[in-house]
Amino acid sequence: MAESAPVYLDEATRQRICQLLEGGYPNEAGGFLLGEGSFSGQILVKEAIPVANQFAVAEQHHRYAMSAQDWLHYEDEADARGLQLLGYYHSHPDSPATPSEYDRAHALPRFVYLITAVHQGKAIEMRAWYLKQDRSAFTELSLLPANEPMVCS
Repeated sequence: MAESAPVYLDEATRQRICQLLEGGYPNEAGGFLLGEGSFSGQILVKEAIPVANQFAVAEQHHRYAMSAQDWLHYEDEADARGLQLLGYYHSHPDSPATPSEYDRAHALPRFVYLITAVHQGKAIEMRAWYLKQDRSAFTELSLLPANEPMVCS
């Protein structure tokens, strides 16, 4: 697995993710990322699908989880559309856009994790991560705008 595979995200999808996560504030919100690619090359996020937070309401301000049924449904939907379930995105309300220990303990290797810091209801930073194969820690991936022209200097 290449630790430097860039994650490409177009502006419309980035804006959609930010709006969905701001709408979930002050709780954690999130969903799935569909697209194409692999960690041996590049990863292109084509769609962000919101998924309801399955945690008890009293825990949603600092935890996000989705159901196994959601997982199966969107994995099948991605396959049917010729896409991959690349990973998921979620917010960290009033906290940094870095993975928590809870995130590490519940993450899966070979998935992209977009974490967005939402402070006082406003998305302020989005970062991309993946879990190392040995599950010991996350490594940050480059998060780049998709569909921008290449510039030669």
